[in-house]
Amino acid sequence: MSMQTATIFNNETVPLDGEHFADCEFQSCRMIYGGGEPPAFDHCRFNDCEWKFEGAAAKTLAHLKLVWSVGGKAPVQAMIKEITGGGGR
Repeated sequence: MSMQTATIFNNETVPLDGEHFADCEFQSCRMIYGGGEPPAFDHCRFNDCEWKFEGAAAKTLAHLKLVWSVGGKAPVQAMIKEITGGGGR
């Protein structure tokens, strides 16, 4: 995992897999996650960024959409609740 520290990214495409960012600012960036090792963000700021999912990450989202469409709304909603901290833990 490589680490970027105190960097300002402006209007850039930023690959996220396996990266670690500390005290960075992202302005109008395209944030790309492909499904590899999750990135780490410590004290970073995001302004007007676009979050994109490619490769395995995009396939996972497509699978969740399929689960939702065939009647699996409850499990998908439970995952969203867990992600957003609303799982009552």
